[in-house]
Amino acid sequence: LDPAVKEAFDVAYDNIYAFHVSQKLPEKTVENMKGVRCKRITRCIGSVGLYVPGGTAVLPSTALMLAVPAQIAGCKTIVLATPPSRDGSICKEVLYCAKKAGVTHILKAGGAQAISAMAWGTASCPKVEKIFGPGNQYVTAAKMILQNSEAMVSIDMPAGPSEVLVIADKYANPVHVAADLLSQAEHGPDSQVVLVIAGDGVDLGAIEAEVSKQCNTLPRGEFASKALSHSFTVFAKDMVEALSFSNLYAPEHLIINVKDAEQWEELVENAGSVFLGQWTPESVGDYASGTNHVLPTYGYARMFSGVSLNSFLKYITVQSLTEEGLRKLGPYVVKMAEVEGLEAHKRAVTLRLQEVEATVTV
Repeated sequence: LDPAVKEAFDVAYDNIYAFHVSQKLPEKTVENMKGVRCKRITRCIGSVGLYVPGGTAVLPSTALMLAVPAQIAGCKTIVLATPPSRDGSICKEVLYCAKKAGVTHILKAGGAQAISAMAWGTASCPKVEKIFGPGNQYVTAAKMILQNSEAMVSIDMPAGPSEVLVIADKYANPVHVAADLLSQAEHGPDSQVVLVIAGDGVDLGAIEAEVSKQCNTLPRGEFASKALSHSFTVFAKDMVEALSFSNLYAPEHLIINVKDAEQWEELVENAGSVFLGQWTPESVGDYASGTNHVLPTYGYARMFSGVSLNSFLKYITVQSLTEEGLRKLGPYVVKMAEVEGLEAHKRAVTLRLQEVEATVTV
């Protein structure tokens, strides 16, 4: 690799690693009653599949976003699926990121067929227990179908074609707003970008002219143009109304390019990732700020989170009681079992309590 390219991905790796390793939670034991101890222990998901798109653009950044938290979690089998080029090779930057982040297998396949291979397993591809990653509508559909099938596989979230919603006020630079809208529109013809004008004084004409001007000079301008054809602008009377609409739309990426943007953070209810202020383009989150760019789309940000360290972990609850703990808690459990008519549940406690009482009597 070119040293400058290697350095860029190394910086991204370090930032993504630092942000995700900070999400580790300390194990804590809680004594709810004397002699009744409960805790939650963490275990990694043993085998995971990472989908890295590569149809119209290679995305080594996605390899980092998925493999780094898997590496931190300690997943033993990490399969990275990505479509090869016509000569059968894999993008060298993707391979560099995969190696650096501990990927164990490369599946040279893309689309719904790659998702299927990882979900069911093949002669050459290990079966995985959870599939991660963004993709086109076919990849997303395959993930959602397979999670409800006999394949016994779970998924991170519905992460389909890219979206951005930009809230701009009169202080936002039209050049910046246009660039942010196009940065998502260029992903593909099925991407969607939304501009929300907050309040009066915004020069929409200047923004539209800048979008047109910049789009005409983009190498992927044709994709961006198609995405813009089903995108739209919304007029809001103020920031409260603008954020109310944004929460309904629940964008994958939310850019708040307004004066004193930080004050509006508490009103954000539904979004995959948020970018505050005029100096925070969505591109930094896509690549190297440290946050994850694999995020819910289609409005699923209402109930799904983006990929995080937690996505690769399972939590198992553990409880342990002493004799004293069972004497204290047992009678309440017996009473609840009686209410529910579950005699075996009741006896599992009463037989032990009788043994305890007999020992005390002796």
